[in-house]
Order: sequence, then structure tokens, then C-alpha cells
Amino acid sequence: MLAEQYAAIKRDLDDKGIVFSFSGYLSEGILYSLGEALREKMTLEETDGPTVRRVFSVFVEQMQNIIRYSAEKVTGSTAKPVELSAGMVIIGMEGGKVFIVCGNTVVNTDVPRLRERLDYLKGLDKDAIKTYYREQLREAPEEGSRGANIGLIEIARRASEPIDYDFHAMDGERSFFCLKVRI
Repeated sequence: MLAEQYAAIKRDLDDKGIVFSFSGYLSEGILYSLGEALREKMTLEETDGPTVRRVFSVFVEQMQNIIRYSAEKVTGSTAKPVELSAGMVIIGMEGGKVFIVCGNTVVNTDVPRLRERLDYLKGLDKDAIKTYYREQLREAPEEGSRGANIGLIEIARRASEPIDYDFHAMDGERSFFCLKVRI
């Protein structure tokens, strides 16, 4: 029964074109290890260099967003302070293109600002995204930001199509955020 149950999950992933998936708690170390596995897999499949670089770049940005902004975290201290952020990332093939999906829990108060940012990026063409990127590099980071505010712009720059996203309300305080990028 156990093998049958998990074989069905594996078949479902295969049927959806998914070649790489992770769900759980993330750290910078796990990001590094998963990134190396992804790069090696794509190299073994003889994926062209520019596609490997774009996929890897989007993968890293999405994983860093989970690590920095997931509302689902565990913290503790052993020899040093530890913070792990929960999320998921899935990479697959669809219509001849690579897709990367990430998902994590966000606090509902962040949803309007995030939705506004993503809608703005979806409305820009490639040249406008490049211009916006250069402008944002000169700006100071937004208050409360744990980065330079260019991660989503970087993801949009690397995408071959407009990014897709969605939110699913989990309760009055949190929503599940999902972002899909095609390369």
C-alpha cells in the first residue's frame, strides 16, 4: 500500500512534466545544495547555457524569497541561531518551456502590496522591465525589505512570458502565495 501510494504521487508529478520538486523547510545551505543538483541535472540533459543560467537565476531568487519572506518559520538556537522558512519549489517542462513554481505562506497584510507589484510587472514589456530594473537599482531598499527590492524584477527579466501568480486565503491572517515563471 505504501509503495502504491507514493508511486501514484510520482506518476502524477511525471504526468505534469515535473522534473524537480521540494517542499519543506529551507535554509541558505539547502538552497545551495538544491541549486547544485538542479544545475547538474540540466547539464546532464544538455540544456543550453543561457537557459541553464536563466532557470538557475529564477530558482535562486524564488528560493531566497521563500527564505526571507515566508510567514511560516521555525527558529531556535543550537551552537548558533537558526531560522528555517517553509515553502515549496517545483520545476518542470510544459509546452517546450521550463517552468518554475514556488509557493509559501504570507501574511495577509502583505498581499495587496505584493499583488500591486506583480500586476505592475505583468503589465510591462521586456524593455520597460529593463528600464524599471535600472531605476530600482538606484533606489534605497523599501522599509522592512530584507533585500534590494529587485528580486521580483529580476525574475520578470528572466521570464520568457509574463509571470503568473495567485493567492489562496488560508485564514484571517495568512494566505498561500504561488508564483509561476516560464523560461
